[in-house]
Amino acid sequence: MPHRNPIPTVDIIIEMWDRPNCPIVLIERKNPPYGWALPGGFVDYGESVESAAIREAQEETCLSVDLLEQFHVYSSPDRDSRQHTLSIVFIATAIGDPKAADDAQTLELFEPWQLPKKLCFDHHQILNDYQQYRYHHRRPNLPLITS
Repeated sequence: MPHRNPIPTVDIIIEMWDRPNCPIVLIERKNPPYGWALPGGFVDYGESVESAAIREAQEETCLSVDLLEQFHVYSSPDRDSRQHTLSIVFIATAIGDPKAADDAQTLELFEPWQLPKKLCFDHHQILNDYQQYRYHHRRPNLPLITS
């Protein structure tokens, strides 16, 4: 059996700094799995994760983002029902008028405490961790590994 590795992806929590309460951008996916998601996607061969995050944000939201920090890595084998992926999640800022493009059917700004119910992948967990970080300055814990 050939050696297989998880597929690297990026997700971007985009804070809109020119709006009250700095809402975040979520897209409604055009392709399966359907639902709301953070902007993001696959890292191309030969591309850094930082470049991929900036590119994916531009492609899906038409925003030029400034990456603030690498937030956390999410790598549960079941985080994406299509295949085993790992996501490097960034927190970024932007100003302007986002527009849905590429894989985004629609786009909306959400206050972090008023998120939609139907979130794709593990984005509910990512956004819960982000709320803890944004409002309580607590980073996500690394998962306990048992053998």
